[in-house]
Amino acid sequence: MNNVPKIKIGIVAVSRDCFPESLSVNRRKALVDAYKAKYNADDIYECPICIVESEIHMVQALEDIKKAGCNALCVYLGNFGPEISETLLAKHFEGPKMFVAAAEESQADLMDGRGDAYCGMLNASYNLKLRNIKAYIPEYPVGTAEECADMINEFLPIARAVDGLANLKIISFGPRPLNFLACNAPIKQLYNLGVEIEENSELDLFESFKKHEGDERIPAKIKEMEEELGAGNKKPEVLSKLAQYELTLLDWVEAHRGYRKYVAIAGKCWPAFQTQFGCVPCYVNSRLTGMGIPVSCEVDIYGCLSEFIGTCVSEDIVTLLDINNSVPADMYKESIEGKFDYTHKDTFMGFHCGNTNTKKLSFCEMRYQKIMARNLPEEVTQGTLEGDIIPGDITFFRLQSTSDNILRGYIANGEVLPVATKSFGAIGVFAIKEMGRFYRHVLIEKNYPHHGAVAFGHYGKALYEVFKYIGVEVEEIGYNKPAGDLYATENPFK
Repeated sequence: MNNVPKIKIGIVAVSRDCFPESLSVNRRKALVDAYKAKYNADDIYECPICIVESEIHMVQALEDIKKAGCNALCVYLGNFGPEISETLLAKHFEGPKMFVAAAEESQADLMDGRGDAYCGMLNASYNLKLRNIKAYIPEYPVGTAEECADMINEFLPIARAVDGLANLKIISFGPRPLNFLACNAPIKQLYNLGVEIEENSELDLFESFKKHEGDERIPAKIKEMEEELGAGNKKPEVLSKLAQYELTLLDWVEAHRGYRKYVAIAGKCWPAFQTQFGCVPCYVNSRLTGMGIPVSCEVDIYGCLSEFIGTCVSEDIVTLLDINNSVPADMYKESIEGKFDYTHKDTFMGFHCGNTNTKKLSFCEMRYQKIMARNLPEEVTQGTLEGDIIPGDITFFRLQSTSDNILRGYIANGEVLPVATKSFGAIGVFAIKEMGRFYRHVLIEKNYPHHGAVAFGHYGKALYEVFKYIGVEVEEIGYNKPAGDLYATENPFK
């Protein structure tokens, strides 16, 4: 995916001058060796120029990791560490950063071989707070070389998301459809996150689309689509329009990304889109998302932002779905009860018209959009990609700015069950533990819209750290609490 950051973490060891520098040197070497033995060596860069003991060393190390192309930083306390210099390093490094510390190795060497980094991490965290510096500190940040290597690897998806947001432009085509106030987009929080946004009229998009009529690249795009759809190509007559639309979006991205490295799109898809463009954009949206360029429906700017975060964290295709409908009781009885450890209220169906990529569907067909065709000629509603979403682990999540400009989010790990949906659209039977309570006391209580981003795998741990890093207050991060752990608004007299 070319639209996701490639992270290179500069590992800089620090040392307090009253401790043996050799502790930090040897422990840094052991850490780097442990990382390379287990993970991709290209993920990290060992700063060899010095062990940071002073402000001058800090400047030298900063210049070295920048020259090496590092876009993330790991400050490694090989011993107690110099709290001023090490936090100044974090202050002046512009990308995401983390702090970890060395554990003591052996009871046989607790005289000259004791580093006291366990204590030094406390001073580091205190100084970071004094300077208002954001940094990731793992759950238990003191470890052996192998344990610290694991911590650095767990930082990679967090760093990808943080770096991605700092270099992201969201391109939107609006305004929102009528009766979709839920997908509101107060953009102040985007700027607070460092995200740029370019808001356009759908008329601007339509003008560009018209200019792509007869584009010489259309036949090649049609061939790509035919190969991807295979036997699911049930509406071949609409592929020319879809290819024209895909080229329109891709050209717009390149012409409008400006100085930003990464782009995501909040697209318009109804009500006038069908009659004017002659199709629906769902399949094209799915294809761009598969390229790593998330495209949300219904001008959902924060849905698009959430998709991008999920793409960075998972390095995989994501989707955006309506938290849509309950699972019928007879379907639960027949296909779920006794086969899976979920109550009926733990289940629901996630759906969208057809924006989920082919790689995330068990089967797929190009069809018309059934809901839209109730009010419009069927031929202008063609272009949806329909099929059941692949079963397996998922994370349902969203980052959202409220109407009064509070940044909040929710995260829930769950799964898509291998249950036939017997319905239309890109759709799946989802199961999340304690979903009924989560639905009432997080999604409803906190006024979230009906769209949620879906990452294919369990990424709740990384997403939680991303949300904290970018400034979401912990009390504003909702999750599905286990039974017995009451929400603030939950009635205890059940």
